[in-house]
Amino acid sequence: MAKPRDLRRRIKSVQSTRKITKTMELVATSKLKRAQDRVIAARPYAAALAEVIADLYAPELAERFPLLRQPDPGGPGLAPGVSGRTALILITANRGLCGAFNANLIREARRRIEQHEAEGTTVDLHLIGKKGITYFKFAKRTVASQRIDVGDRPTAAQAGEIVGPLMAQFESGAVDAVEIVFSQFKSAVSTPPTALRILPIAPPRAREGAGGRGRAGNYILKPSAEAILEQLLPLYVRNQVYRALVETAAAFLGAQRTAMKNATDNAGDMLDLLQRTYNRARQAQITQELAEIVGGAEALRG
Repeated sequence: MAKPRDLRRRIKSVQSTRKITKTMELVATSKLKRAQDRVIAARPYAAALAEVIADLYAPELAERFPLLRQPDPGGPGLAPGVSGRTALILITANRGLCGAFNANLIREARRRIEQHEAEGTTVDLHLIGKKGITYFKFAKRTVASQRIDVGDRPTAAQAGEIVGPLMAQFESGAVDAVEIVFSQFKSAVSTPPTALRILPIAPPRAREGAGGRGRAGNYILKPSAEAILEQLLPLYVRNQVYRALVETAAAFLGAQRTAMKNATDNAGDMLDLLQRTYNRARQAQITQELAEIVGGAEALRG
């Protein structure tokens, strides 16, 4: 059995650790509320953009806009719908202490890379966040671009900086598709890693009863539908990336809060165990001291 002095030292160490994890849990909880508000605020805007594009979309217009260009299913050596070169954006956190959050995102990115390469597709990897960068550097994987300046509060400007060059590459034909791997924020405890293709823009479904060119056929548009789509399509793609950034940021804080709560609870359980062990050790020490005193007294009487 450990000595009481060693147990007291261990108890103080665990108490200090519990204070740290509890503080980190409270900080993550505070940040999570604001991050969740950003996720909720971004969704109606994205839905409105998709709705307007669906109203304006027409098959004859798709040929005029490169962002709507679909991959050629009849290309040599390619399966239907498979692109020749894909840009894959992976969003991870800059920090750890969040359970398997970053590992799950990296695993999903690896799955997509392996799937593309098995189909003969070249993958250009674009990394956001220190954890993803560190992993693929260790794996000696060639990286097309990387950045670590996107923190817990991503901005639309940062989303534009990330996807702007990729949109230009897609329009020029340098890449045939752009995908993003991020953590979808469903709730604080449900944040599954998700792979989303953002380019080419999938042809939206016009709402039922609209007929022709969506609901736009019922209106006189100024400027024209073409001019409106020219502005909206890049905005829609940037918004897709922005949503992925804010959802991943919120998901990270949710994962960190859960991990720190579990650590705090485990520290409490360990303290209970150590305290019971300390009490038994102290009782054994007291019993031994009493026995020695009694034995000494008997020896003196004898």
